[in-house]
Amino acid sequence: MAYEAVHKFARISPQKARSIADLIRGKYADEALELLKYQPQRGARMLEKVLQSALANAEDRREPNLTSLTVVDVRVDAGPMFKRMRPKARGMSAIIKKRTSHIRVALG
Repeated sequence: MAYEAVHKFARISPQKARSIADLIRGKYADEALELLKYQPQRGARMLEKVLQSALANAEDRREPNLTSLTVVDVRVDAGPMFKRMRPKARGMSAIIKKRTSHIRVALG
C-alpha cells in the first residue's frame, strides 16, 4: 500500500526541487531523511517535511514495519506562476515569473 503526502503551491521552482528529488528516489525512508538533513538547499527542507508527513501518514494507518518503507515515487510538478512586472528602458516592461511547485512523495 502506498502512503502519500503532498505540498501544493511550494514557493520554489520545479527545476530546483527536482534535482533534490532525484537524490531520494528509490531509497529507504529513514535513509532519505538522513540524506536530506545534510543538504544545504532550501528545497531539501521542503522535501524533508513532505517525507516526514508521508511517514506520519503510514504510522497513522498502522503500518507494521515503518523501517522497510521505501520512497516509491517523488514528483515535482509545476504549479501556477505569480506574474510580476519589472520596468525596462524606454517605457517598456518585462514579466518576472515567480514559479511554484506541487511536491508529492509516495512511500511503499
